[in-house]
Amino acid sequence: QVQLAESGGGLVQPGGSLRLSCAASGRIVSINTMGWYRQAPGKQRELVALDTSGGSTNYLDSVKGRFTISRDVDKNAVYLQMNDLKPEDTAVYYCKADIRDYSVSYYRNYWGPGTQVTVSS
Repeated sequence: QVQLAESGGGLVQPGGSLRLSCAASGRIVSINTMGWYRQAPGKQRELVALDTSGGSTNYLDSVKGRFTISRDVDKNAVYLQMNDLKPEDTAVYYCKADIRDYSVSYYRNYWGPGTQVTVSS
């Protein structure tokens, strides 16, 4: 069974930095797109950053220039470096990946359980 596990969340002051990590485990054949989403209280989940298997990246406008997504293909992992954090970045951050495992011949979406990021003084 494929699983995603995030780590690296926490409490940080405005202007600070955090690095989120997400690793996929299980009987994985290949991974296509990997990305980070977030959901703040009372708001819909939104895409923060996306990394396609072709190497292109997309970012939410409000995080451009502050957040950087990267991948380690050998480790089935994706990272989100977050700099100059603002209170409005406070949310639960979720990792999502399109994964093909050995039980099927197509890609399926998998989500991690989420990690809390709180930006506050």
